[in-house]
Amino acid sequence: MNPIPTPSPLRIGILGCANIARQFSRDVMASGAARIVAVASRKAETAAAFAAAQGIARHHGSYEALLADPDIDTIYLPLPNTLHAEWAIKACEAGKNVLCEKPLALGRAEAQAMFDAAARSGVMLLEAYPYYFQPQTGAMLELLHGGAIGELRSVQASFGFGLSNPKGNIRMNPDLGGGALLDAGCYALSLIRLVMGDAPERVQADARWADTGVDIGMTATLFYPDGRRAQLSCAMDGAFHRLAHIVGSQGTLTTEYLNHTAARAGDNPYGYLPSQLRLRRSAAQTVPFEDIRSGVGSGFSFAVEAFAKVIAERDFGAVARAAKASLDNAATLEALALSARESRPVEVMR
Repeated sequence: MNPIPTPSPLRIGILGCANIARQFSRDVMASGAARIVAVASRKAETAAAFAAAQGIARHHGSYEALLADPDIDTIYLPLPNTLHAEWAIKACEAGKNVLCEKPLALGRAEAQAMFDAAARSGVMLLEAYPYYFQPQTGAMLELLHGGAIGELRSVQASFGFGLSNPKGNIRMNPDLGGGALLDAGCYALSLIRLVMGDAPERVQADARWADTGVDIGMTATLFYPDGRRAQLSCAMDGAFHRLAHIVGSQGTLTTEYLNHTAARAGDNPYGYLPSQLRLRRSAAQTVPFEDIRSGVGSGFSFAVEAFAKVIAERDFGAVARAAKASLDNAATLEALALSARESRPVEVMR
């Protein structure tokens, strides 16, 4: 019997110097699952400054040079949404595994082309929602699959925040895939898909529009063929809020589904907080909620550890299941955007 291979530290190259890449590199540096080998920017001086600030040994003055680096086996891709498909495909064609920031793509066809490129090259492509890999998310799914709240009836998921400098923020730029849906709503949608286990049949969305042309807020209803319903809301002009409420025939679950967590407020030097997960094992309101406790830490670290494991084990089945969810999410995001623009129900591509 062949032993299961021990995951080797991923040798990661960061493709781009976005702010989120700083947090990623900082958290992943502390993990034994990966080494940040190099970073690239289209400007050599930007890459050099990023590398110096983050303690990364090498930097490249072009994305192409990073993809050609033989000491890198995995790419972390934090570029603007409109560049995900182009550079994920190029990274796959260069023989690199890809951990891609959310949302993976702007539509289902684009997402499918990305997964097709990974399959042709025999590498793995994974969409990086950090909360997916939190122990709390695993605990939530165990409760749902174990029948803790009975048969699933509905999900409500929201995520929103305010922008301190909207005029200078790429989230306000439609040419870079900005807008509340793609930046925040994709998180709420991913939680809905995780709980429901499938894409909706159709959606109906309503948006509020900013002067730049992006959606500054959106609400939507998602319709499933078996009668279940989900509601989604997202915004970029309000106080921070992130919560999902899951209703079953015999109970309810609520969760904040945070990306990065700490055991107690004030415990983490970067301001990570506890993430709520509460369970009521009854259809009656007189039964109190239980607080469900799970392990805590950086979702980036948990994601890299999980990715290192599936790569070491060549677990293409796990990646295929994740790809199905990503394809469903991409198709649903596309339908939501069209529904909001045209003020009508839209069928979700299968």
